[in-house]
Amino acid sequence: MSKFHLRKYLTAVGLLVTVGATIFPYFSNANSINNDSTLYFKPSWESNGTPFKHTWEGMGNVDQFRWMVRKDMQDQLSMARKDLNMKNVRAVGLFDEEMRIFGLDPKTWKDSNRTPRYNWQVIDYVIQSMLDKGINPMITTAFTPYAMASGEQYCFTTKGNVTPPKDYEKWADLVDKTTKHFIERFGLETVKSWYFEVWNEPNLDAFWKGADKAEYFKLWAVTYKAIKGVNKNIRIGGPSTARADWIKDFIDYGRGHKCEADYIITHVYNNDSPFAALSPFAGAQADKINGSPNFLPGIIKGTRKLLDSLGYKGELHFNEWGRSWFPSDEIRESQYEAAFLVKCMAEASQYADYFGYWCLSDIYDQAGYGAETFHGNYGMLSLDGLKKPSYKAFELLGKLGNRQIQIQSSNNDVLKSAIATKNESGYQFLFYALEKDFIVVKNDVNKIKVSFSLPKKFNPNKIKITQIGNSENNILYEWRKMNNPSYLNKFQLQELKKHNILKSSKLGYKIISSKEGKKIEFDTEITGVALVEIGI
Repeated sequence: MSKFHLRKYLTAVGLLVTVGATIFPYFSNANSINNDSTLYFKPSWESNGTPFKHTWEGMGNVDQFRWMVRKDMQDQLSMARKDLNMKNVRAVGLFDEEMRIFGLDPKTWKDSNRTPRYNWQVIDYVIQSMLDKGINPMITTAFTPYAMASGEQYCFTTKGNVTPPKDYEKWADLVDKTTKHFIERFGLETVKSWYFEVWNEPNLDAFWKGADKAEYFKLWAVTYKAIKGVNKNIRIGGPSTARADWIKDFIDYGRGHKCEADYIITHVYNNDSPFAALSPFAGAQADKINGSPNFLPGIIKGTRKLLDSLGYKGELHFNEWGRSWFPSDEIRESQYEAAFLVKCMAEASQYADYFGYWCLSDIYDQAGYGAETFHGNYGMLSLDGLKKPSYKAFELLGKLGNRQIQIQSSNNDVLKSAIATKNESGYQFLFYALEKDFIVVKNDVNKIKVSFSLPKKFNPNKIKITQIGNSENNILYEWRKMNNPSYLNKFQLQELKKHNILKSSKLGYKIISSKEGKKIEFDTEITGVALVEIGI
């Protein structure tokens, strides 16, 4: 885990100095009040800054392995690898019936008592197609093959069996032989570069019968030893729980049974139930509710604090996170989602090693398969591969530099804040603004004026602003102009795909001189995101 945690943009506004007809903030007096409606920021551009890791880039999610046999899903993976630097992709359902890893041999079709056999043809195709794109698979050992299952409880409309194996020796053999096959097929060094994971959200009855912690720990130990028995250097993690649950008990169990995880995995959504276990948490008690936009960062920071207190030295992955876990949520397809996820990564991205937003695509079936062009599904990409505001928000985040710069601000509202970075090519300022009532999309568009001080040395001809808002870089705005077609014809799809490219802002900006140096000023939306790139 990186030791460099984001500093909050707390600090203060100073004495107001008037130059000509323009008001500029002088950032020295922490008790001064700025009555101007403009939000002023002063990044410490000349400082060295602190290392800033793009933890949101390396891990992505596809609903289930089954979808990666499709060409359109393959095309979307290629897009995400290019645009979002997606290097590892997680999907559940590795052992589901449709992957046919444990299935019938067609040569035995006449036999009265047919016995399943191992068959990795389908999963090999999927993994090879990923590797060809420069993407590693995350090997999630789930769910239980029907012939090995102890019961008949299923998750999703695609029916993954979530009961424990009836014979753990046979389960261990499945894991052992699958791991050995991967090494034989793809090579040891390649497999050692992958992440392995045991199950998905076993603390929820929907995904593990009875949410039985003791039974999961048994599954963990058996699976861990089967994989490590093949090669001790393969990385394996857990407990992959919802709400950052079970982590202390999981670490204690691993240490006590010689099966300590190489890295910790957990999940969090901002609308996780406030009546369930919501620990660990670091932040104001008032934010420990799913109605607060600060809830999710509090869980992330609390998890980091817990691991530090336990002396855990491995990586921390939030390989599933988002604002809402609901299978259909129209807000997820709006600029509100873009602003929310930028806020979360600005505040909490340095507290873990990987953040895998859920999820990449609407090619998805857990509560039913979508039909309409946009239907509130989880994906950053629509069924047709159209980039939603969330996808473009990650594109903007990816343009940030590798050194974070501290910011002084005239504003202490965490819903209207910014992150500043720099790299060898210049400087980056990413502003985000979120409505206090961030789970209700409003029809009216409110504007806010933002200003920040520019570096001493910059190229005025190399300034670019890119915004995500109600209309800018918002594919749903373009779709609504077509009268919300449920199914796109060929020409409508071609027209909408023209908007898959990030476009510079239409609103423009102005540069103003003051005694403290030059400042840039521009208008942006609440709710929205604005990235200013400054070349040198």
